[in-house]
Amino acid sequence: MKKQYSIDEVLKDLKSKAKPENVEGMARFGITGAKRLGISMPELRKMGKALGKDHALALKLWTTGIQDAMILAALIDDPKEVTEEQAESWARDIGSWDVCDQLCMNLLEKVPFVLKLVKQWSKKEEEFVKRASFALIACLAWHDKKASDDFFIDLFPVIKSGASDNRNYVKKAVSWALRNIGKRNPNLNQQALKLAKEISKIDSKATRWIASDVIRELESEAFRRRLKLDKD
Repeated sequence: MKKQYSIDEVLKDLKSKAKPENVEGMARFGITGAKRLGISMPELRKMGKALGKDHALALKLWTTGIQDAMILAALIDDPKEVTEEQAESWARDIGSWDVCDQLCMNLLEKVPFVLKLVKQWSKKEEEFVKRASFALIACLAWHDKKASDDFFIDLFPVIKSGASDNRNYVKKAVSWALRNIGKRNPNLNQQALKLAKEISKIDSKATRWIASDVIRELESEAFRRRLKLDKD
């Protein structure tokens, strides 16, 4: 029978692994948060594996507001038990890009209503909620090997609509989403490049930056070589 860990036990373990000396370095990369403990992702993944899936514990960890604990919550929560209300609540609590991306990558991309989140959050005003929409697209393009090309092409209007948002964490996620789609196969590579070139014609600093970022990677010699190898 799987051992049940209490919130107090897990918090004690987290705090014992704190690396205050890492916090300043993380901040230079925009990884911020007043309660941050400075624990590395490999260490958090190791803890998550040891704890196993535990929805009730995940809920308690998230409410601590400790960024490391919030990431651990995303690692151990069970996507089958996550409700839309929980997803909305958690998204509003996000205060840094790493918590956003780890939440999307480890939990929300696996919930059955992920497409609904993508479409709803792409229209939100909050920076990290909106980022989560495009982070989810990026994660699905990376991990969902069974998804059809049309699934991602149908999301192009969502990507195009978000491309004019000049906020750093949004535009970087829009680029990430389109680049990951373009890495899936030769057809999506061409479709993503076509969209990037359309986006480049929109009069906005964000759209020009995104288009340039996407085109630079998807047309790079190293990537074209890899794509050809994948195709063969």
